[in-house]
Amino acid sequence: MKFKKMKQLLMVLVSMMLLIPTLLVFVPKAHADDTDATYAKIKKNGVLVVGMSADYAPFEFHTTINGRDEIVGFEVAMAKQLAKDLGVKMQIKEMGFDGLIGALQTGKIDVIISGINATPEREQVVAFSKPYMSPKQTVLILKKNAPQFTTDVSSFAGKKVGAQRQTTQETFVQENMANSKLVSLQKVPDLVSQLSAGKIAGVVLNDPISEAYAQQNKALAVIYPKPNESEGAVSIAMPKNSPVLQAKINAAIDQMVSSGQLNKFKKEANTLMFAKQSFWAKYGNLFVKGTLITLALAAVAVIIGVVLGTILALFKLSPNFILRVIGNVYVEYVRGTPLLVQAFMVFFGTQVIGLNLSAFAAGSLAMGLNSAAYVAEIIRSGINSVDGGQTEAARSLGLSKRKTMRFIVLPQAVKNILPALGNEFVTVIKEGSVVSVIGVGELMFQTGVVQGASFKPFFPLLIASFIYFILTFTISRALGYAEKRMARTSR
Repeated sequence: MKFKKMKQLLMVLVSMMLLIPTLLVFVPKAHADDTDATYAKIKKNGVLVVGMSADYAPFEFHTTINGRDEIVGFEVAMAKQLAKDLGVKMQIKEMGFDGLIGALQTGKIDVIISGINATPEREQVVAFSKPYMSPKQTVLILKKNAPQFTTDVSSFAGKKVGAQRQTTQETFVQENMANSKLVSLQKVPDLVSQLSAGKIAGVVLNDPISEAYAQQNKALAVIYPKPNESEGAVSIAMPKNSPVLQAKINAAIDQMVSSGQLNKFKKEANTLMFAKQSFWAKYGNLFVKGTLITLALAAVAVIIGVVLGTILALFKLSPNFILRVIGNVYVEYVRGTPLLVQAFMVFFGTQVIGLNLSAFAAGSLAMGLNSAAYVAEIIRSGINSVDGGQTEAARSLGLSKRKTMRFIVLPQAVKNILPALGNEFVTVIKEGSVVSVIGVGELMFQTGVVQGASFKPFFPLLIASFIYFILTFTISRALGYAEKRMARTSR
């Protein structure tokens, strides 16, 4: 009897398992077809966050319109139209080109619209839309050197050839100009600077960029190498497994291309790119903005550095073994790794743990954490420089260890270490240029923007150098004055 019941139960279970695939056919597919995680996030927030490296005219670049700095270009116009088609607002997050894919993978941005090519390597980690243009590879050279080179890439054998890092231009040099010496840099303006100075023989760029440089600077010429192949499909990048977003973006691209909107956007970008304005009227506000952000970065970093550095210095001097280990490990680790790596770790790492820090917050935090390691050593040496008799005298008067350190030792140590702390502050101001890679709009970031938009590779650097000199010289003089005042009061 029991066996018969078990047999019947087994038959029911098998029947249900066979029916499940059939039932799934009739399950509504609205959720799978109408949304995905990325598209749902965009619709929920009401904002399409677009990652761009706005130093790539006419794709995207900075210019001044009605006294205000704006990021413009035909890809910016595309992004606005795409956001409109999706029924949301558009927000641009600007950063170095080689940080865009990392930002996309960690959720800092929703899409990349920045002249990015759909290469097999990139397709392994992100998804791409259908292409909206296929530029040709070119080599930008000095016109005076034109007789040395032909359309045959072998004419560059033994010469240094530049390309932007992590781009198809870099791949083109590696695969087709193997006898040349590749020079990879993050920004196109830096490559053009080296070309203008004669440090490299040519720069591989796509044709809209190279033609724009040659049009602006008559000392440059463009070579179309043979075989004249396309650099690859320029597309919009998005996170993997975003089928709904991908379909909607593809539909928007089809509409922009077929209606002639894309060509209209390109013409408008070219008009803005060569608009007649004085250099300072067009780009002066970028230098002012960059200077203010540089000072703000340094101020926040120094505050974090001094507070955390003091704590770490006390840890290193503590009789407690665990505190000493914490202090020593932190100082050695931070001093043993580059600030660039630390900036990327803070920027992307905080996103992984759920903290969506802005580029400025991440950059200032990274600089503060880095500065703390050096400040800790400065303060530790300052405390050790105070004569031990001061501590003994304070303790004999009944002061506790904490009060002795606070009221007797630290004030004397500050006087001893003020020059070193001032030097650290000056160093922090200059180190701010490192965090430009994560999109912090400090002075060197804005200088790169001006280089890309103005097609003047050297002059913006000259202006930036003068600004840095004025900042550091002024701070050095102010600290020198404070040091003299403290020396007088101690007599």
